[in-house]
Amino acid sequence: MPIVTSAEFLKRDFDYLIVGGGTAGLAVAARLTEDPDITVGVLEAGPPVSDNAAVNIPGCYGESLGTDLDWQFQTIPQPGLGGRVLKWPLGKVLGGTSALNFMTWNRGNREDYDAWEKLGNPVSLGKYTEITTAQTICQAFFKKTEHSHPAQSRSQDEYQEHYDQGALGTDGPVHVSYARQYSASHKLWHATLNALGVETNKQHLSGSNIGVWTNINAVNPATCERSYSNTAYYQPNAARPNLSVLCEVVVEEIELRQERDGWIACGVRFKNGNEQHSVSALREVILSAGSIQSPQLLELSGIGNPEILSRAGVQTKVESPCVGENLQDHFMTAMIFEVDPSLENPDDLKVSADAKSAALDLYKESQTGPLTTISAAKAKITKMEGYSPEECSIRSQRFDPQARQGQIEYIFDLGNWNPVFKPEPLSRKKYGTILQILQNPFSRGSVHIKPATLGSQGRGVLEPPSIDPQYYSGIHGELDLELMVHCARFANKICSTQPLASIIRSRASPTPSLPPAKGEEDIDYDDEAWRQWLRENTISDWHPVGTCAMGGRRGIEAGVVDERLRVYGIRRLRVVDASVIPLQISAHLQATVYAIAEKGSSMILEDRLPRRCV
Repeated sequence: MPIVTSAEFLKRDFDYLIVGGGTAGLAVAARLTEDPDITVGVLEAGPPVSDNAAVNIPGCYGESLGTDLDWQFQTIPQPGLGGRVLKWPLGKVLGGTSALNFMTWNRGNREDYDAWEKLGNPVSLGKYTEITTAQTICQAFFKKTEHSHPAQSRSQDEYQEHYDQGALGTDGPVHVSYARQYSASHKLWHATLNALGVETNKQHLSGSNIGVWTNINAVNPATCERSYSNTAYYQPNAARPNLSVLCEVVVEEIELRQERDGWIACGVRFKNGNEQHSVSALREVILSAGSIQSPQLLELSGIGNPEILSRAGVQTKVESPCVGENLQDHFMTAMIFEVDPSLENPDDLKVSADAKSAALDLYKESQTGPLTTISAAKAKITKMEGYSPEECSIRSQRFDPQARQGQIEYIFDLGNWNPVFKPEPLSRKKYGTILQILQNPFSRGSVHIKPATLGSQGRGVLEPPSIDPQYYSGIHGELDLELMVHCARFANKICSTQPLASIIRSRASPTPSLPPAKGEEDIDYDDEAWRQWLRENTISDWHPVGTCAMGGRRGIEAGVVDERLRVYGIRRLRVVDASVIPLQISAHLQATVYAIAEKGSSMILEDRLPRRCV
């Protein structure tokens, strides 16, 4: 049924309540309601959107960040970044972050997912290399979400549009396709990396993403619009009478009840304006609020580290020490180069209202032009105290030269993508950016509710949590910085290599000289200057995972949920989103989060708990 009011929502009895109508939440809702005897209620803090150019038009990616569709979170000051505070966007809209992200569609290496199994989570996604009929278990859940569109034959050689057709789904809800148009630098990317010994990977979605490739994106080629959780999973199923979605309400607490055999989740308390309401779940409560708000809601409900809960004025109901811990993110820097000013550049649309208007007219008329362009030039390059024995083994294998696992993702495109770099006013220079993104960081952080302050009135998700990624800090965090130094040098080498070098005039950030700081005469000038630039320019790639991780063999000592995504210590409560990922993957998260939702839905239906008595 269409979006409902609070009054309509409260009149219904729900088997499952899903907290968060985002990337994972709407996918779970759609799969559960395929059974007409199952009723599902979804609670989402943001509004539904339809005709919103910042969401729908591929070339407008990024314009919705910092708007009312974004929770606009930020980190606490990061000592490893010189005390800087970073923005951490998160979707506050029906469809969640899948409505705000850059639409990149890729997968990690098979070893990324096999690592979860090695930690003792045998049925999380399924071991990637375990064969069932003609496909792997893991691939089956990726394919279930995908409606892939093959490349045009004329484009395969010109733009290196290659992938293994058998690796992708063809009848799933999310449309994935190649870009309609590429920037002028795209044709130079493969040849440049090939010249440096990095081979083109024509099967980058088949279990190994090492090498250079042209990426696909979550875009429906028929309309040239973003394909995301709202349009893919909700809108086609909105008329189902057993599905109710309530938007613009804030869940404040998971309601728990103590019985003789322990705690159970029996519903949620939410706020609509100034009114508070409670709604029951007859079978399960499913948290799909993401890596920031899923642990936040667990803590607000009395599930977590007693010391943290006590400081926040929350009564501990279930002691679970890992809630909000194990935060892992992808680190990113953007090196800026001045490029040939004659090339069409996306920055032109930012500085010229006329150019933006003309591009918008072209998009509306024929779905062509610069607003159809998405960065697609990707490459992954190969080059322990404090962790469990299993994780130490996994990390050692990742850095083995024979492992063929990517440690850094590089992306090049025209335009200035560095929020720290500010071009000179009135300058007619044009820029290109090479991004380097650390895939398997050692740095670990946390997300926790804040301590109560004198006179504070209540707690809730409207109060931002304390987000502390610990960039370049903590156990072995300094190794992340050293890795990024080496990788920045290689990024510089890429941009100095033909044919990409043919469009580059000079390096703008960092400046070509990289002078050492005053008074540092006794250190290695070159490396220390790179380190300082990295501290000043590293930002998040907005891929947080791990804060409600699967605990594997170590259970509640190492995680928050078991391999079936059930919260330790509480019955009838699961988490289904990126927060359950125990170890970071070498990929953008979107496709993997959908696969987790597909697998989570399957497990919920397999378990199908009996309805409890209210």
